[in-house]
Amino acid sequence: MNNGKTSPILSAFISLVFLPSIWAAKAPSSKEQLEKIATHVVVGKVQAIYSYKECEGIPVLSGYEYDHKVAEVKIEKVEKGKIVESLVYVRYWNRKWKGLGLPPPGGQSYENQPEKGETCRFYLAKNAYDGWSKGSQDGGYNAVYVNGIQPIKK
Repeated sequence: MNNGKTSPILSAFISLVFLPSIWAAKAPSSKEQLEKIATHVVVGKVQAIYSYKECEGIPVLSGYEYDHKVAEVKIEKVEKGKIVESLVYVRYWNRKWKGLGLPPPGGQSYENQPEKGETCRFYLAKNAYDGWSKGSQDGGYNAVYVNGIQPIKK
């Protein structure tokens, strides 16, 4: 008997079919898109990488483990924006699903994760939208999500 309400089975089916497309992984941005989002673009050599881990949710049941990272970058060239410092600290992150079963659909980790000693082009957002969120308003530099770190082959 239909009482005007959607059945739980139909609701689950609709969620499984249509919602994953809403939460799909973000495609890498083109160079033009990265330049448009970035408030600053620098080329520099990674001097060090600092990180700390934290869990979201209940780790074994329903959570991600985030590895928040900061790359210390010695600037070789500023291509966009004004930076007077010779070092910048670039924030980005990596996450791993630690829950049971498959992870829920959604954002992935940053594509290119720099290594100590590597030279990269960094597309940065300072006090602005960073491709993932509104961005922090603390004066720090977030790498533009998802591919705002581009290794340079020498």
